[in-house]
Amino acid sequence: MSTKKISLFNKGILVQAAKSSFSKLKPSLQVKNPVIFIVAIGAVLTTILVFTGLLQGDFSSFNLQIAIWLWFTVLFANFSEAIAEGRGKAQAESLRKHRTEIMARKIVGKQIVSTLATALRKGDLVVCEAGDVIPSDGEVIEGIASVDESAITGESAPVIRESGGDRSAVTGGTKVISDKIIIKITTEPGNTFIDRIIALVEGANRQKTPNEIALTILLSGLSIIFLLAVATLPAFFGYSLSASGLPMTQNLTIPVLIALLVCLIPTTIGGLLSAIGISGMDRLLQRNVIATSGRAIEAAGDVDVLLLDKTGTITFGNRMATDFIPADDVTVEELADAAQLSSLSDETPEGRSIVVLAKEKFNIRGREVHQLNATFIPFTAQSRMSGVDYQAEDGRIHHIRKGSADAIRTFVHNNNGFYPQKIQDSVSELARQGATPLVVASDDRVLGVVHLKDIVKGGIKQRFAELRKMGIKTVMITGDNSLTAAAIAAEAGVDDFMAEAKPEDKLRRIREEQTNGHLVGMIGDGTNDAPALAQADVGIAMNTGTQAAREAGNMVDLDSNPTKLIEVVEVGKQLLMTRGSLTTFSIANDVAKYFAIIPAITLSLYVGKNGVGPLSALNVMHLGSPQSAILSAVIFNAIIIILLVPLALKGVRYKPVSAIEALMRNLFIYGLGGIIAPFIGIKFIDILINL
Repeated sequence: MSTKKISLFNKGILVQAAKSSFSKLKPSLQVKNPVIFIVAIGAVLTTILVFTGLLQGDFSSFNLQIAIWLWFTVLFANFSEAIAEGRGKAQAESLRKHRTEIMARKIVGKQIVSTLATALRKGDLVVCEAGDVIPSDGEVIEGIASVDESAITGESAPVIRESGGDRSAVTGGTKVISDKIIIKITTEPGNTFIDRIIALVEGANRQKTPNEIALTILLSGLSIIFLLAVATLPAFFGYSLSASGLPMTQNLTIPVLIALLVCLIPTTIGGLLSAIGISGMDRLLQRNVIATSGRAIEAAGDVDVLLLDKTGTITFGNRMATDFIPADDVTVEELADAAQLSSLSDETPEGRSIVVLAKEKFNIRGREVHQLNATFIPFTAQSRMSGVDYQAEDGRIHHIRKGSADAIRTFVHNNNGFYPQKIQDSVSELARQGATPLVVASDDRVLGVVHLKDIVKGGIKQRFAELRKMGIKTVMITGDNSLTAAAIAAEAGVDDFMAEAKPEDKLRRIREEQTNGHLVGMIGDGTNDAPALAQADVGIAMNTGTQAAREAGNMVDLDSNPTKLIEVVEVGKQLLMTRGSLTTFSIANDVAKYFAIIPAITLSLYVGKNGVGPLSALNVMHLGSPQSAILSAVIFNAIIIILLVPLALKGVRYKPVSAIEALMRNLFIYGLGGIIAPFIGIKFIDILINL
């Protein structure tokens, strides 16, 4: 699947979002956002008053302007949600083109019958050969094949899918490029992996997360409080007019009260809240991760324990040669030369790493094997060693072998040689360090030991240090023995490890952490990982894994990259930070707008002989008139929503800092900024209005 980042200013998205802004004015849709629904009701009432005044010959351009900007406030809030949805829909278009009507070869008894893919049901068996498009999601139950999954992952390199392992799941819409497989369909039509992705990225199935629901309730509560407060203002204001000797005709009008209410309730975050949630899923999609719900992303932001498999996540998963340890009376160059010669035809990662290490450390180049009359001996489980037989310049045939310590000991003894104690000591020391010793011998001589180790990925220790700053505990899971696990855990910098871990051990550890009040995230790909993925608060299943694993997790990594769990946590943190920052900014805005409107409309009260009243001390913004103050605040209230849409979609910049640091940074930037911005913006708009 193409997850190329889509520009916020894409013309097609902007046009469609503008149209959707009007279609979202339906009351059934507006009521889902209580704060903006209150603004919409205010806009309707103000509009009715404008037309009523027009019919009665008492037209007010001031009321008309308020009505227009109230409608703009509602439309801008709808626009922010529509543009977030539009980005998701654009991502989904790249998937729709792969969801074409294709034919499947269904196995019925001993016959193969052609049928439409949409007619397939769960449990049906289909056969796919080279060139066939896989008709629906399923499991390979027979055979092995190369599959092009670029329609889903965007990766052009084919992957292997085979029966009986953790790489048996296939996805509808992908293409078989070699061999033949028999697939058991595991989903019903309309509920395939691609169907679910399309629905999710379009936002059609997005449900509000618990935190989002809680914040909506809080914002609704604040709005009700302000509604009650504004409703009582005419009574208090009327009393003040009477005490000031002013006519009651100067009392607050309904449009003014509506404008005051709209400016005081948290309309900014109310208009952006939905867009923030949708854009979180969009940012995750850009990393080729599909979340089956917004709750999963939110949970990722709250995760404080991460369970990570060692192989492929913390380490590369392949043992690599890192050093040559020669025996007595053997030079390190002689050992490196023999080890490289025995590995020239070895296509394993270990063999390739030996060739490269000899070249890098001693500039020993690969040689023409046909000139040596060489015969390469492949590794077998029985011999536990591999090597080469070659003819030297003197005509003698030499036998070089590399393998386990026991196998080489037997080889040397069979050639009437001697196995040194120093070599045995080196083998034991490397084993204690968690490394793999590979002994090299030539005929009856032991040449030395090649140090193989599972290499820890570069930068992983720094990533774990960043997670630790965020208060997240990392736990490495491995099937290795305790000594090996401890050595790798120390090198990688994880907080804890589980050695010789079985599937039930993972599940038990997750439950223990959750019982202690922690939120747990983990990643897996096999059927044996399914229980733990289902139990974890954030379970990321590899796309290459089994169907059971993909259904158990609440996220699917299309790239099947085990380190993606760390990125998912960062996206979740960014989502929570963005929501918190914009909420802080919105509430701070309301405080500042209070000083714009309330002082301006009360300037005429209790005015003394000098024409200045005691309430003028509150008019710190020195706005032109009560009407321009109210209008400036309403205009600013609408415009600030649209100005913050890019930030809501892009997200607040994430930094791995402690909760206290994040809070202080949030208050300083978005709290203080939220107070200052309205003073500048409203004053500027007021100047323009009074020109």
